[in-house]
Amino acid sequence: MIVTVTPNPSLDRTVELDAPLTPGAVQRAVRATSEPGGKGVNISRALAAAGRETLTVLPGDEADPMIAALAAVDVPHASLTTGAPVRTNVTVTDPQGVTTKINEPGAALDDAQVAALLDLAVARSRGAQWVASAGSLPPGVPTDLHARLIAALREQLGDDAPQVAVDSSGPALAAAVAVGPELIKPNAEELLELAAQLAEDRDGDGAPADCPEAQLAEEQLEADPTAAVALVRRLQSHGVRDALVTLGSRGALLVPADPQAAVLHADGPPLTARSTVGAGDASLAGLLLGRAEGLSAEDALRRAAAHGRAAAALPGSVMPTPDDLDLDAVVVQPLPRRPR
Repeated sequence: MIVTVTPNPSLDRTVELDAPLTPGAVQRAVRATSEPGGKGVNISRALAAAGRETLTVLPGDEADPMIAALAAVDVPHASLTTGAPVRTNVTVTDPQGVTTKINEPGAALDDAQVAALLDLAVARSRGAQWVASAGSLPPGVPTDLHARLIAALREQLGDDAPQVAVDSSGPALAAAVAVGPELIKPNAEELLELAAQLAEDRDGDGAPADCPEAQLAEEQLEADPTAAVALVRRLQSHGVRDALVTLGSRGALLVPADPQAAVLHADGPPLTARSTVGAGDASLAGLLLGRAEGLSAEDALRRAAAHGRAAAALPGSVMPTPDDLDLDAVVVQPLPRRPR
């Protein structure tokens, strides 16, 4: 079983246009959908679509439309009653795959509710192979929530604690890295943010001058997988272990904690994205599926890339089913070491 934890879930409303978004204009949508969302929720949706046993843990009242939407798509959940509505996020997409997102902040959780959510997550993670703690944090929640969950799982479950993957950003990801999750899943932007945050936490002076990869723009890092690997390698001295790095249209990297193990790069033919919302979540779901099934690193990364590509080709935040995957289109190969 794979458990996901989503501190800041959402009901994701996606509006598809037949032309580029024009600020200030009146445009008609050709399609509109609503899906239960939030990173952990999306991961569980992808796992459930693949037939894998999963449970998503989140705050939200059983009568909330978002929780009802989870039940409608047959995703098992354990929710913490909060008395506050789950936020709604709006995504606008156009025929070229350009995505515009408007995310609400979410309902605040007080200290007692945070503690209760962590207790619920630990209790429901007994016997799980993996826990994926994912997404942004609601207002007022301490930035170390993901880190506290990792610590609680290890303290309370001991040798039976599941492995933990974290998919977050900014200070929340930096705090989680400090306690050593088995896996993180940043994109290029989040990887650069993490480097800056860890450098600031260490010396208060931003990214160090001897780390040229940290000075690159997001697009440059996506275009240069070897630079992304070099940056991950620098961060592994700060608690980063394995890293699944998604590079947008440039594929994905699997960078193991073992410096002697091969770094793998997965890519495929050009793809016209219909919506990029949830593609990274689907990628992480694919990798966790592969690892839970005991696949080789190459095949697990192939599964991750195929899931991400399939999600990008689907409308809104729809998660792919096995029938949507094209594993043969994904090429996985070791990445040559970068010359020093």
